[in-house]
Amino acid sequence: MVDSPEFLVVLNDEEQYSVWFADRDLPLGWRAEGTRGTREECLEHIGRVWTDARPRSVREHLRAHGG
Repeated sequence: MVDSPEFLVVLNDEEQYSVWFADRDLPLGWRAEGTRGTREECLEHIGRVWTDARPRSVREHLRAHGG
């Protein structure tokens, strides 16, 4: 039986989420969010927590300008 690779939920400065192999260095501009597991578990977590897919800068701009 082959073990499934472990993944991390990662987050960038714009608060956009993705999954990344746990055994690889994180790409520049991304940080581990704290969740790890199978790819499916990580994607389920992202689906629960990422409720507004707009980049952070867009959300802040709209908030500052009455949007």
